[in-house]
Amino acid sequence: MITREAQSSALEILDDFPCLGIIGPRQIGKTTLAHSLAQGADKPVVYLDLESTEDLQKLSNAESYLRSIEDSLVVIDEIQRMKSLFPLLRSIIDRHRIPGRFIVLGSASPELIRESSESLAGRIAYLELGGITCPEIGWENQHDRWLKGGYPAPLLQVKNRFTWFENYIRTYVERDLPMLGLPALPNLSLRLIHMLSHIQGSTLNYSNLSRSLEITDKTVKRYLDFLEESFLITQLQAYSTNSRKRLVKAPKVYIRDSGLLHYLQGIDKQDALSTHPIVGASWEGFVIEQIKAELPKNYHLFYFRTHQGHEVDLVITRAYDPVAAIEIKYGDKVLPSKSNETAAQEIGAKHKFLIHSRADSKTWTSNNEWIICSLKYFIEKAITNL
Repeated sequence: MITREAQSSALEILDDFPCLGIIGPRQIGKTTLAHSLAQGADKPVVYLDLESTEDLQKLSNAESYLRSIEDSLVVIDEIQRMKSLFPLLRSIIDRHRIPGRFIVLGSASPELIRESSESLAGRIAYLELGGITCPEIGWENQHDRWLKGGYPAPLLQVKNRFTWFENYIRTYVERDLPMLGLPALPNLSLRLIHMLSHIQGSTLNYSNLSRSLEITDKTVKRYLDFLEESFLITQLQAYSTNSRKRLVKAPKVYIRDSGLLHYLQGIDKQDALSTHPIVGASWEGFVIEQIKAELPKNYHLFYFRTHQGHEVDLVITRAYDPVAAIEIKYGDKVLPSKSNETAAQEIGAKHKFLIHSRADSKTWTSNNEWIICSLKYFIEKAITNL
């Protein structure tokens, strides 16, 4: 049993808000976290799973039932399956407004479950639960975590990860996405996801995707937004400066979970990953997800690239002020390029890092003041000083 770092944040929300919303991809551990929170509750706990016929029957007269258990902590799993509950929860909360009344779990972002943002404004605080991180599982397991991904089952439990991912992605495209409102046929969604795995870490070219899928650019963008809001991909936006140089503005795309990416690419072992053409892009996406999980909410991530080829993989901003330029390279004998240095100067970042793939805490500084370090060093030492 791994204690999730999100647990302390969840407890703080329950102390302040009537409703805690735990969001994240299916099978990421939201229910486990909710049960852990419920064990420490100072009141009775009622758990409702909206994929259970029996629990759905309890909610056939939802208002009457929820009022009858108003002194309990009520956990509602898979809330996106019954969006009509949100206005009712608002009414019930307003009649008896105390902290820690509800925990709702959802496999979609608040933007995709728009009713919650409107109905429960000021009454709910969201916590996104991502994959198990390196600090949570231990840095000695960094490369195993990178290979297998952050879903608890393929990382810690099942022997055949590929079978697990095959069933996971099938459920995702055949049931979850259509239920959330994506109109694409499952085969089209699956083709798109496989195509995205081949362009991991690349700048999106909507025209290429639309031609391959025989749909419009506008439809491609809409489908990508669905995939992002259901936590499958990240679209990393470009950072723009006030310079007059021509900048690349299309987002870069990443499959968020490294284990899922490796399943889509047929990579099952570490030695196969280390020699695969996608290894650099896979490491880049993995590092970005690990950093994103540790950054405070007032920090934001971008990438930077000019049409002249000056680029860095990651720009960290605070109030849009660039505090760090980061280049991410697979390998341990790596140095920033002239292109990286020019990009960092154009951005005006206060700190410059190159993160390599060796799993240790050693660091050194290049001649042009780049700190060359491991992911472990950056997360444990550098983030707090940004």
